[in-house]
Amino acid sequence: MKHSLLSILIAAALAAVVPVAAQAQQPSPAERQNSPSQIVLTNSTRILTTLENRRAEFTKNRTALRQFMTSEFNQMFDRDYSGRLVLGRHGRGASDADVKLFSDALAENLMQRYGASLLDFNTQLKVRVKSETALPGGRGVRVSSEFLRAGGEPIPVDYLMRQVGGQWKVFDVMVEGVSYVQTFRTQFDTPLSQKSIAQVAAELKAGSMQADASN
Repeated sequence: MKHSLLSILIAAALAAVVPVAAQAQQPSPAERQNSPSQIVLTNSTRILTTLENRRAEFTKNRTALRQFMTSEFNQMFDRDYSGRLVLGRHGRGASDADVKLFSDALAENLMQRYGASLLDFNTQLKVRVKSETALPGGRGVRVSSEFLRAGGEPIPVDYLMRQVGGQWKVFDVMVEGVSYVQTFRTQFDTPLSQKSIAQVAAELKAGSMQADASN
């Protein structure tokens, strides 16, 4: 993965911090309020505004930044389902408790390593929604968008979302075709072939193993 896209992938995966523009075809007010695109827009606008308003505080107090991002991540991201997808074949037959252990450890490791990159995130990017389509098998929807940046080519960013308890949540993010889930599934395939899910989770939590999105 290009290093220039690393912070975009992590930022988007942590909290879907991308303001998604309204689509040209105007849905009803109820549909707008409950649509995946509108939910991403509402949450991301709040996140970006908070990052701007509290940038000085977050720069000095990284604990406050992690607390803020953890809260947003839990609200927007379906971490357990995403974690099971990352585990892939290693998660077959795994207990919900082990999946949660791994998912929590991965999220905490990512926020520990990359959370500060959000302070450098370009909040002046413009984003355009290209489409919102159903995923095969009723798995949810894909919101396809583009980052529009001055003097550069658009960066395609797709969000895969599904309903959890009546709420739309993100379970994967793809930047230029690079998937958050696939990136970490590839990285953890070897460790999970050699160790238990609980052991890998413990090493992630302790920091002796690191989630590396640049692989």
